[in-house]
Amino acid sequence: MTTDEPIGIHYDNVDNWLREQVIIQGKIKFDLVTHGRSNLTYIVTDEQQNKWVLRRPPTGHVLASAHDMGREHRIISALQETGVPVPSIIGMCDDESVTGAPFFVMSHVEGHIIKALEDSEAFSPLQQRTQSESLVDVLVALHDVNPNSIGLGNLGKTEDYIGRQLRRWKRQVDEGSDRDLPLFNDLHQKLEKSKPPQIGSGITHGDYRLDNCMIGHDNNVAAVLDWELCTLGDVLADLGGMLMWWGDKTNSNNVMNDAPTLAEGYLTTDEVIERYAKASGRDLSALPYYIAFQFWRLAAITEGVRVRFTAGAMGNKDIGDELQGFKIRIDGLLLASSTTLDRI
Repeated sequence: MTTDEPIGIHYDNVDNWLREQVIIQGKIKFDLVTHGRSNLTYIVTDEQQNKWVLRRPPTGHVLASAHDMGREHRIISALQETGVPVPSIIGMCDDESVTGAPFFVMSHVEGHIIKALEDSEAFSPLQQRTQSESLVDVLVALHDVNPNSIGLGNLGKTEDYIGRQLRRWKRQVDEGSDRDLPLFNDLHQKLEKSKPPQIGSGITHGDYRLDNCMIGHDNNVAAVLDWELCTLGDVLADLGGMLMWWGDKTNSNNVMNDAPTLAEGYLTTDEVIERYAKASGRDLSALPYYIAFQFWRLAAITEGVRVRFTAGAMGNKDIGDELQGFKIRIDGLLLASSTTLDRI
């Protein structure tokens, strides 16, 4: 065992395992990707600058049913031959003795992760527009995939997706949180009572947005990443989630006020909706509900992340004042959900 090993990585064991999968030149190093607050993601680089990506669960306290590496590996593998761009799979390790948890390794896709407004402003308005058009088109392509045709027909139940999600995230908060969240509970009741009928089903990514995609040098989506929340169900929840992250240029108090898609060249939310509707042919009349639901769900997810950070489970990341700001962000997300529901 080497000194100063990355959190969650037994260097010698992982090094030996990886050399059985691919050709490694010299020693390897692990660089933790600071973006993302759930599974730990490392860029693995050898001395010839060959790169791969390793994904494993966070260390320490993990909520039940979360961070299933085998499931994420299965989804990415199944999508290899579809029109949805994903990294190539190198291998999956189920043996927890290697590094304390299952993990998988995939190819490193070159490009840009655009996670903040300042990142997007490095591109021209024309490049920004291309990025947002590609983002919508890839989402349509994902929702057009027949799960049965790629071996994912049993990935999950297809019916009552929103109902299942409401129960799941309510349970996660009830079982995992260390505090009372009355507005969260009140919104759960309202969302349960007003959920629209589900029209069809498909593969839902679960967290589809610009910064969960690798943008290639041609400004199109080169790879969709972070599939840990993927399941089967109501695909309009994906669109609602993407629009939640998009931000609102007319509202300075919007909780997504640093969204990269607020830059001038990106499609407006109305243009996103129009492009998706035209390409998919789906009825989007209930879309505001899905956006309200996604604000509520993100509050639940963020509460879980807050608990894990409190327990020190996410490694030695320099998070500064982020931990202190979790409660403020969760309150903002719940308020945004409530406000959106009131407009329906």
